[in-house]
Amino acid sequence: MKMAVMLLALLQLGACTSFNYTQEDSPQALAAVPPMNPRPKIALVLGSGGPRGYAHIGVMNVLAQSGIEYDLLVGSSVGSLIAAFWASGYSASQIDELSKQGGPLTVFDFSIFADRGWIHGQRLQDFVNDRLGNPRIENLPKKFIAAATRLHDKQPVFFQSGNAGVAVRASSAVSQIISPVGINGVEYEDGDESLPVAVRAARQAGAVFVIAVDVTAVPGTAPADTSASRLEREARRRARIDPELLQADFVIHPDLGFATLPTPAFFEHARRSGEAEVKRLLPALQAALAAAGVAVNHR
Repeated sequence: MKMAVMLLALLQLGACTSFNYTQEDSPQALAAVPPMNPRPKIALVLGSGGPRGYAHIGVMNVLAQSGIEYDLLVGSSVGSLIAAFWASGYSASQIDELSKQGGPLTVFDFSIFADRGWIHGQRLQDFVNDRLGNPRIENLPKKFIAAATRLHDKQPVFFQSGNAGVAVRASSAVSQIISPVGINGVEYEDGDESLPVAVRAARQAGAVFVIAVDVTAVPGTAPADTSASRLEREARRRARIDPELLQADFVIHPDLGFATLPTPAFFEHARRSGEAEVKRLLPALQAALAAAGVAVNHR
């Protein structure tokens, strides 16, 4: 009986304990991104998608091999994680190598005491800060914006200053899976809940040319036995994505299939699908950049 009472007390303690970051380097949430000076020439916007985000790495590899360099990277959820490493100076190939050292499960801290989810998110925050040297976003060598969602009103916000690990954690706090992230008393969750592909942030920053990468399921690929609730969820996500893609100069949307699996085989499938789609679209992308007057380093 005593053991049951103690367990219940621990569960109640865990349920009411939430993370709230209040340090001097707390990320500042912005409703809109102020124009950057100088203007970014090419912005790459990486969308949300969990394991599907491995396609972003394939995209970045091919762009780098083709001499297409971007000076601003905007990310939602997994896109923000990749963007943070790029902004710290990691090349596409180095991010690729790092990704092969372990899947998402290596940076998730599962716990029955997580608040409104079953993953705390602290391990993800520590992974980013430990690898990158506990940086502030504004001090990174390259420009990076993380998109997240303010929990109480589902409005998008953007982080471009403050602790990088906390910002990535907030951007990646998947509803009902990873605990929301409190920053100075305001809670945030995954960017997917408001802006899965945050093109507007790049536009507000003043980017001359915006490339958007959407790794969500291609419309019409759902199997016949897909549940009505899943179809409805995908439709809501598309309603958030499509208006953003209309603001991009070029869209890359690899077909990864409908199912998502946290397995090495799927990670490799996603990476290769991203590479294949960019190679297919490369002539059109190069033509679009030339038409916009944006020079690239041809290789």
